[in-house]
Amino acid sequence: RARALLQQLPPQDCDERYCPDLAEEERRQLRAFSARRRLEALGQGLACPVPGPCHGCPCRKCGRRLNKGDPGISASRLGDQFWHPSCFSCHFCHQQLVDLIYFQQDGRIYCGRHHAELFRPRCASCDQLIFMEECIEAEGRRWHLEHFCCLECDEPLRGQRYVMRSGRPCCRGCFESLFAEPCQACGDPIGADGEEVTHQGLHWHARAACFCCSLCRKPLRGQPLTCRRGRLFCSDTCSRGQDASSTASDSSDSAFASAPSPDS
Repeated sequence: RARALLQQLPPQDCDERYCPDLAEEERRQLRAFSARRRLEALGQGLACPVPGPCHGCPCRKCGRRLNKGDPGISASRLGDQFWHPSCFSCHFCHQQLVDLIYFQQDGRIYCGRHHAELFRPRCASCDQLIFMEECIEAEGRRWHLEHFCCLECDEPLRGQRYVMRSGRPCCRGCFESLFAEPCQACGDPIGADGEEVTHQGLHWHARAACFCCSLCRKPLRGQPLTCRRGRLFCSDTCSRGQDASSTASDSSDSAFASAPSPDS
């Protein structure tokens, strides 16, 4: 319950004591934002049996009827309407509202977290609302300017090139030294900007000098291939060490140059 409350009602959304690094203007905006939400949107649902006059009324969320005496939830800010207890949930995340605390907007109910995000972006690093005039947007998420940093070395990435790693940004140097896959042919790491080919869990640079037959050096990008012990061959003939031009290949495997992986 405590974890759910912290998730649904982040204390940093309404109390400046949980945001020690805010500038004074940001503190002022946070106080005004929190006061306005409490006044205009905050409420607590009331659990009670459905009264006789509301017998047969539909649940606001699922539409199934509620009969007299059924357990129901009413929300004073939204008029004489009822929800099934399991239906009294956030419109965005669909989680049941802990302690029936809700925020309303345009006739819908939200948990505190997702109601706040209707009006202010949330920093993907510190989980605080952003009140600055500028922020960084990348990969569908937003950051305070000073919080968009490499996940490994904390180097600021504003205006720099980066790679997403497990949903967080990583500078090119850290990515290439810590996470880049080595090429099976040359042994060099495949950099963030490098085009790679993968086959059977192994990695190569997509250039012809690396992704080629180990015997005759024929480029294999988009061509049939055979892979034996981590080495590539254009045909079974080459894989047996015979002359590459003597027999047609009967391999059915193929590999194609891949785009960088989602993390890259």
